[in-house]
Amino acid sequence: MSSPLADRLRPNTLDEIVGQKHLLGDDKPLRRIIESGKIPNLIFYGPSGVGKTTLASYIAKSTNRTFKKLNGTTASTSDIKEIFASLDTFEGINGILLYLDEIQYLNKKQQQTLLEYIENGKITLIASTTENPYFYVYNAILSRSTVFEFKAVEKDEIKKAVLRAISVLSDEYEKEIEISDKAVEHISYACGGDVRKALNAVELSVLSAHTVSDKLLVSDEAVFDLTQKSANRYDKDGDEHYDIVSAYQKSMRGSDADAALHYLARLLDAGDMMSACRRLLVCACEDVGLAYPQIIPIVKSCVDIALQVGLPEARLPLADAVIMVALAPKSNSGHDAINAAMSDVQMGKGGPIPRNLQNMHYDGEDNQNKGQHYIYPHDFPNHYTYQQYLPDALKDVKYYEYGDNKVEQAYKAYWDKIK
Repeated sequence: MSSPLADRLRPNTLDEIVGQKHLLGDDKPLRRIIESGKIPNLIFYGPSGVGKTTLASYIAKSTNRTFKKLNGTTASTSDIKEIFASLDTFEGINGILLYLDEIQYLNKKQQQTLLEYIENGKITLIASTTENPYFYVYNAILSRSTVFEFKAVEKDEIKKAVLRAISVLSDEYEKEIEISDKAVEHISYACGGDVRKALNAVELSVLSAHTVSDKLLVSDEAVFDLTQKSANRYDKDGDEHYDIVSAYQKSMRGSDADAALHYLARLLDAGDMMSACRRLLVCACEDVGLAYPQIIPIVKSCVDIALQVGLPEARLPLADAVIMVALAPKSNSGHDAINAAMSDVQMGKGGPIPRNLQNMHYDGEDNQNKGQHYIYPHDFPNHYTYQQYLPDALKDVKYYEYGDNKVEQAYKAYWDKIK
């Protein structure tokens, strides 16, 4: 029992692999590829603990190729060349299946060294990564591989692995393990879709169990203590961070306060209050904006309070602000207007500032139109009179379109009347 429980429970068949039914279910493409026995170069992309290594190990067993494994965090160029050298030995007769875990940690030059051998078929590459391969894997390798995305494993699927683990441990200890259904459900849920975490939680819970007669009694309290912090997947530099903050803002934009609070809770639980505050401020300006402009200083005040009091109390003003933003009327007219203006500027559209808007300059003798000719709006009824403000090349451009909300329509009615 020296190896980790997750290694001792490696499945022997595809049907024993929990989760990933979208890839390994009956008649699914990846399953058919594996069963054909003709394995192409593959890249498995997804969070940790969801079966990428397990499936690669199974594929290796089902092929007559020599199985080699490297980890991108520790592999050197010499390690890779050593595998190439074995192609000319007896173990490389039928080719080599190379499983490269965490390929994103290999630099570009190391990844390039793989190209010649995976292209001629002497090495079949199965690479795995927790990061988006389209950002982290060398494009030439991507073009020679098929990417399959693995997803967090559903609770009911993890429960199967948990029950199997309890059964195996019972056989290993030669004692009945008594654990409540509540504890099993908690482990299955609290691991956050990570089978490895769930199996580790089972093993630790059994190690902490009390022996009574011929039974090992696992208490609910021990299970909750050992799994309480495992549910929240988070890496401030990884895809999970960007997925959570994206879901957080999109939930507020979509006016779903419950979902927005859920993602706020995940950010705060991970200690990433700054991302929660930043996206909240952006959403107030971008997605509520002119439909309820008063919300912007209100949200800013809530963020200031949160930063001043710190966690855990910061959750209160942030929750208030998130609910307000989610339930407020929405308008992105300001967002669209500035984007359109920025686009023109970046494309070089513009021209000289109209004379009437310039700061006063000295008029030379050759100037045929001396004077600034600025018209002061406050000298006119309603503090408005027409004059050209945009450069000549853009004088008829319209960047801002009134939103259909109450506030912006009130602005429109006012200016329609004045102008």
